Amino acid sequence: MNVQPLQDAAAIVGIGQTEFSKNSGRSELQLAAEAVRAALADAGIEPKEVDGLTTFTMDTNDEIEVARSVGIGDLTFFARTPYGGGAAIGVILHAAMAVASGVANCVVVYRAFNERSGRRYSTGVSEPLVTADAIHWSWYMPFGLLTPASWVAMYSQRYMHEYGCTGRDLAQVAVSTRKHAVHNPNAFFYGRALTVEEHQASRWIAEPLRLFDCCQESDGGCAQVIVPARRARAMKAKGALIRGVAQAAGRDQENMTSFYRPSISYLPEMDLVAKQTYAMAGLAPPDIGAAILYDAFTPVVLWQLESWGFCSRGEAKDFVRDGNLELGGALPCNTHGGQLSEAYIHGMNGVNEGVRLIRGTSVNQPKKNEHVLVTAGVGVPTSGMILGQL
Repeated sequence: MNVQPLQDAAAIVGIGQTEFSKNSGRSELQLAAEAVRAALADAGIEPKEVDGLTTFTMDTNDEIEVARSVGIGDLTFFARTPYGGGAAIGVILHAAMAVASGVANCVVVYRAFNERSGRRYSTGVSEPLVTADAIHWSWYMPFGLLTPASWVAMYSQRYMHEYGCTGRDLAQVAVSTRKHAVHNPNAFFYGRALTVEEHQASRWIAEPLRLFDCCQESDGGCAQVIVPARRARAMKAKGALIRGVAQAAGRDQENMTSFYRPSISYLPEMDLVAKQTYAMAGLAPPDIGAAILYDAFTPVVLWQLESWGFCSRGEAKDFVRDGNLELGGALPCNTHGGQLSEAYIHGMNGVNEGVRLIRGTSVNQPKKNEHVLVTAGVGVPTSGMILGQL
């Protein structure tokens, strides 16, 4: 018997966020505290009830300082997940394991940063490095591969060469997310439409990636509250059941630069996450009504569509045509505008949108929302989950 102890064991019952901006004007700790308080208020839970916190290893806000700032008392659990955006569901996995095992009763997940007004990832990683990632990056940085855009461009160029994907296909992803952002008051591109022609006329960032193929740089914070499913069912707040959740790293993976693999036109680590998550949830691609796919860059959406079985390898370019990622399409995707058009909060704003989709409260609400897929960073050890109705 294949036992899945985390299946349907935990639920997200509260979500919170700050405004998303290019200059927050306040500390990252304040952003974190605001997001956590908003999530607790949404759940109807007092800070004193929280006994667990999880976040990213990259987050500057220590758990004990967040707890003191918000009014949280004793902590019985705290943990961090590495690898940037790949942690966006990994932190949920940690929280779900904690409440399912009884190590904690109520865990808050948070991520907050001034990623536009403070440290900017687009400026590269040539700053002083303090991790072992410097070992593999040392092979690439001397040749100008300094930024996530330049790294993803390498994968994208090969994928496009192998499968005949074009820049206009990438534009379909950018335009679909922008159509959703136009209706989202929280989005940076609220009310500002984008056409394929405008996408194609935008400047190169790292060929084949143009300006609108790249995500936002944003200041802001997001948080979620996770409790056991049995408690969630008794609460007034409408929760989103965690049907399946997983994380994975591919064999011999490097962080963002696994260029030496036999093939660099697909994502072995995301394939593994999909296999684990579907098995835990007991679901398959036809069961998914909508998806929040980590979209730091447009090509990574194509690769994930293939990893999760919505189309065969090399066929994502065809899948994204004819409005299939929009409301009314085969798979409404990134209904908040995504990281491309709402904000880049390391994928955590996508988690919040996944919960809204389950609740039926998204500003771009699809008709089918029984199960929603949410994924985390691409090119790094990654994670994903399927949310469902309680």
